[in-house]
Amino acid sequence: MTTAPAKALLEARNCSLRFGGISALTNVSLHISPGELVGLIGPNGAGKTSLFNILTGVYRPTEGEVLFEGRPVTGLPPHSINRLGMARTFQNIRLFGSLDVTMNVRTSFIARLRGGLLHTIRRGKSFRSEEEEIREEGRRLLAYFGLEEAAAHPSRSLPYGDQRRLEIVRALATKPRLLLLDEPAAGMNPTEKEELKRLISRIRSEFGTAILLVEHDMKVVMGICERLVVLDRGSLLSSGTPAEVRADPKVIAAYLGTSSGQTEAAA
Repeated sequence: MTTAPAKALLEARNCSLRFGGISALTNVSLHISPGELVGLIGPNGAGKTSLFNILTGVYRPTEGEVLFEGRPVTGLPPHSINRLGMARTFQNIRLFGSLDVTMNVRTSFIARLRGGLLHTIRRGKSFRSEEEEIREEGRRLLAYFGLEEAAAHPSRSLPYGDQRRLEIVRALATKPRLLLLDEPAAGMNPTEKEELKRLISRIRSEFGTAILLVEHDMKVVMGICERLVVLDRGSLLSSGTPAEVRADPKVIAAYLGTSSGQTEAAA
């Protein structure tokens, strides 16, 4: 296991998670540096989503701690962690289906509102200025990700790939320094997956956002991640560059399979 750098953006230290007598995670440590693009992989049931839930405050680890920008965040609720600069998407799309695309994005700006309830009720100059700022930034984000023509459409009416993109846009609207993507390529066809790879790379390069990516599709993971972390049965199995992980005998045996599996992962 590699040692966390002095200025790690996110660090999980020796985290374990148990539900009764069942261990979902055992002594897992992980770090993400500012601007880094890291893949988190492993077989079904390896503990990837459980780790995501610990990092984002959905679960509190049974043991261990989580730090964001050097600050302990273990036990903070998800909305507080989001305000600190961490956002995520989910395996199952969680859009507001009856709301249009624009309103779905606007809901994410709530975390960034400067005023409280009184500020909203009075609807003074600062409120109107903030409202215009939110509208303009929402338009920019939708245009950047090619969703501006669908702005007035109910989100449930979008093609599947566009719904996935909208989820990412909604997460980015909170201006995160770290974006956690939980299986964003699930259900996508090959063309949509190629578009997703380009989108994730653009987010990292143009927004400067660090990304932690959980994904089963090895072509996606190997094609864009600079470092991989591998879980198996709730424990850390391996970490390193894609080439190092692909050649690790423990990973081949537990996840990638035989030599044919290596070939597929490298494709």
